Amino acid sequence: MATVAKPTTPTRQIGAPPMVPRIAPREDLNPFRIAQIQFDMAAEFLKLDPGLRQILRTPKRVLEVSLPTKMDNGQVKVFTGYRVQHNVSRGPGKGGIRYHPNVTLDEVKALAAWMTWKTATVNVPFGGAKGGVICDPKRMSKSELERMTRRYASEILPIIGPSMDIPAPDVYTDAQTMAWIMDTYAMTIGHSAHGVVTGKPISIGGSEGRNEATARGLLYVVEEACKLKKISLRGATVAIQGFGNAGATAARLFAEKKAKIVALSDTRGGVTNSRGIDPIKAIRYKERSGTVVGMPGASRLSNDELLTMKCDILVPAALENVITLHNAEAVKARIVAEAANGPTTPHADEILARRGITVLPDILANAGGVTVSYFEWVQNQEGLMWDVDEVNARLQKIIVRAFHEMVDTMRKHHVPPRAGAMILAVGRVAEATLVRGLFP
Repeated sequence: MATVAKPTTPTRQIGAPPMVPRIAPREDLNPFRIAQIQFDMAAEFLKLDPGLRQILRTPKRVLEVSLPTKMDNGQVKVFTGYRVQHNVSRGPGKGGIRYHPNVTLDEVKALAAWMTWKTATVNVPFGGAKGGVICDPKRMSKSELERMTRRYASEILPIIGPSMDIPAPDVYTDAQTMAWIMDTYAMTIGHSAHGVVTGKPISIGGSEGRNEATARGLLYVVEEACKLKKISLRGATVAIQGFGNAGATAARLFAEKKAKIVALSDTRGGVTNSRGIDPIKAIRYKERSGTVVGMPGASRLSNDELLTMKCDILVPAALENVITLHNAEAVKARIVAEAANGPTTPHADEILARRGITVLPDILANAGGVTVSYFEWVQNQEGLMWDVDEVNARLQKIIVRAFHEMVDTMRKHHVPPRAGAMILAVGRVAEATLVRGLFP
C-alpha cells in the first residue's frame, strides 16, 4: 500500500493532468456512483486488494426510518429519514444531517463516503457517516421541525452516541436542530451527553468558532493554493454560488482579506457587481427579504451564469453536481474551491484539469467544519473550553498541514488535487482497516 511522504513545502504549481480510469461517455449524476468512481481511481493508484476495495466502497450500515409527525393543523404527516455509517475503522462515525425535499438514500450514502475520506484527509480520528430527512423545512414551522427532529433522533438513537456516531448540522439544519437531538438523546438515556452531536449552541457545550469553521477552513486552503499559483488574494475576484451559512461566511472572510466579491447567489438567483459586493450588506438584505436577488447596487444573474463568469476564485457552496460535463468548458475561474459536497462531476474534473483550472476538492476545502467538530467533541469529552483564537489556530495548523500532504501526494503520483487528496485519504483508511483485521 502506498505511503505518503513527510510533508514538505511544495514549490511547483498544482493542477497536473488527471490520471483516472476511463469512465462512461454519458455522464452519471448519481452521487453515490460518483463517489465510487473517485474511490476506484484512488484504489487503482494504491493497488488495493480486491477484497479490501469491496470493504471500503460499501457502507457499513444503512438505516431508513419512518417519522410520523403531528403537524400544526393536527394532521399527522409521515417523513422518511436516513442515517448511513460508511466506515468507522479510524474512529466513531461523523457527519451532518440535512433536511431537503430532494434527499435520496444514494445521496446520503455518497455524503457518508465523502465524510470517511474527509476525516482521513485532515487526519482526525473519525469515520464517515451522514443523515438526511426528506422534507421541505422552508414550509414547516419551528414547532413542526422540532417534533420531526425529536422523532428522527429517537429512531436513529440506537446507532448514535459520543463513541459511536456523532451527527452535526448540514443543509437546512443548524445549532437548534443539534440542541433538540442532544436533548432527546439525553432524556432517553437518563443523563447528559454533550458529545453526542457537534455544532451545538455555545450555551450547551458548543465550540467557539464552529459556526464559521467550514468557511474559515476554505479560506486557509485557498490561501495556500494562491501561494502556489502566485495569485494575490488581495484584489482577487470571488464568485460564490450558495449564500447559506458557509457561503455567506466565506464571502465575509474573503472580503476581510481584501478580495473582491463580484457575485453571490442563492436558490432564487444571483446578483453581480464588477466593482464588488459588500457581503455584510448582502447578509442583512437576505435576512430581510429571504434572498440576495434585488439587493441595491447589483445586477441580477442566474446561478448558471455565476458558475461561468470570469473570476479568480469560484466557490460552489450549495449542493452537488453543479459543475458538469455541460458547463465545465465554460468555467472561467482560475481556482474552484468546493465549499459544497460533490459540486463537480468526474467528467467536469477532467475538463477543468485539462484547461489548467485548479479544483480544491471538497474533502479538503470544506473540512474545516468537521475539524472544529472534532475540537468540540474533544472539549466535551475532556470538559475543556477553548477560546476562538485557540480554535482558529488549531484549525489553521491542521488544514495547512493537510493541504501540503495532499500536494506531496499529487507530486508523487502526478495527479490533480482531488486525486491527491483521495489517494492520501483512502491510504489512511485502508491501513487502519488492515491493521484492525476482520471480525470474526
